[in-house]
Amino acid sequence: MTAPDKLHYTRDHEWVRLEGEIATIGITDHAQEELSDVVFVELPDLGDIDVGSPVAVVESVKAASDIYTPIAGEIIEINMDLVADPAKINTDPYEGGWIFKIRVSDPTQVNNLMDASSYIASVR
Repeated sequence: MTAPDKLHYTRDHEWVRLEGEIATIGITDHAQEELSDVVFVELPDLGDIDVGSPVAVVESVKAASDIYTPIAGEIIEINMDLVADPAKINTDPYEGGWIFKIRVSDPTQVNNLMDASSYIASVR
């Protein structure tokens, strides 16, 4: 399992990469391993979203999992590449397998999330 240091993590296994006021969000390497082969991703709609709201669904051969937004803001972009190739979540969860991007309403929200070492400790 990998968990890059530059990211923030939730107990629900989402990761957040904050760059200025834009946050990119996906599911962790641990989450994709647990799900196994991802076969479908229901992407979120664009628009305003609150913390903790269900925004997407990732389906695998084993299960379907809701994805919750870890921070509030406006969803401004979705990863359309996942429509044609949902397995990108398995092969590249932290780069090509991102799910959506948010223009955050308050960048300090990431302070409520875990760092990589805390996240790794939480899944062991």
